[in-house]
Amino acid sequence: MHATLTSKGQITLPKDLRKKLSLSAGERVEFIFEDDQSVRLVLKHIPVSQLKGMFPKPSKPVSLEKMENVIIKKAGRS
Repeated sequence: MHATLTSKGQITLPKDLRKKLSLSAGERVEFIFEDDQSVRLVLKHIPVSQLKGMFPKPSKPVSLEKMENVIIKKAGRS
């Protein structure tokens, strides 16, 4: 697997790699330099606090019990 550096210093991660890592547009990654001159790519997770306001409030309140039931029901589905 390979990628090419553009004149603007950007690299597009190959589709197979993005799929394997479940990466989508806007997600952050970190590059870590190793002592042997290799570079490791690490996924950066967004803190929950940064998710506030990302989705509109539901038109009707939902109880925690209903939320938990839906999570349990949908667990394991892609």
